[in-house]
Amino acid sequence: MYKKIVTVFMTLALLFTTGVSATNVEAKKSNDSIHVTYVLKDGKKQIAKKKITLKKNSSVMTGVKKGWTVKEKDGFITSIDGHKQNEKKNKYWTFTVNKKQVNVGAKDKKLKNKDNVEFKLDTYKDK
Repeated sequence: MYKKIVTVFMTLALLFTTGVSATNVEAKKSNDSIHVTYVLKDGKKQIAKKKITLKKNSSVMTGVKKGWTVKEKDGFITSIDGHKQNEKKNKYWTFTVNKKQVNVGAKDKKLKNKDNVEFKLDTYKDK
């Protein structure tokens, strides 16, 4: 009888410590990640929207590459999921974060939890 009681208590103790350990791992994972909403537009038309989970301090480029097929040249995005820029028509990909124009490249702009990134393929006229 004594062995059965000890076995039950040992099993419960093992289950409890394993459960606490797993909970701590899950909490750590959620603290190490951020959730960012990406929107792609061609002109004014929305062509895609995704919520993407990233590691803390990830860049805009990391997220867009996680969500779509991206082509780039000389550090500039030239195509997202087959939607290509057209230099002859002055049509280029640009992006904003939380509706604010960004003055650094997508590789350099770091994101925070709940940021909203909008990529827009639009025509720009010479001034």
